[in-house]
Amino acid sequence: MQISFVDTSAWVSMADGAEWSHAQVAAALRERRGRLVTADHVLQQTWMVMKHRHDRFAAERLVNAIRRGTARVEASLLGDLEAAATIGEAFADRDFSLADRTSWAMMERLGVTEAVSLDSDFRVYRYGPGRRKAFEVVP
Repeated sequence: MQISFVDTSAWVSMADGAEWSHAQVAAALRERRGRLVTADHVLQQTWMVMKHRHDRFAAERLVNAIRRGTARVEASLLGDLEAAATIGEAFADRDFSLADRTSWAMMERLGVTEAVSLDSDFRVYRYGPGRRKAFEVVP
């Protein structure tokens, strides 16, 4: 059973029916129900985005729904942060966020190769020997 990592962009799109990508993201998450994982730092980022776009009540509802079973929430490890720093050095010409780099480090640690994300950086990043592997990104 393939596990899928869910990024902030997907959570926000799924929660906001006005988002252009809402239907696609909602379908992708539905198809992967029971196989979703996200990160603690993604929840923090999701809360901040939802609070900024809507209000703290919408932010709380979304984050609580996720942590109550929509997805398994994985805690970041110090090793993920160290790997994120290495990613930043390897891709010094790119403006990859620390949250994305830590997410990718976590995905690599967990052996997750698929991401539900609207963030184009998830399609750009390469990992593995010679940095030849790419994550499968949906929708």
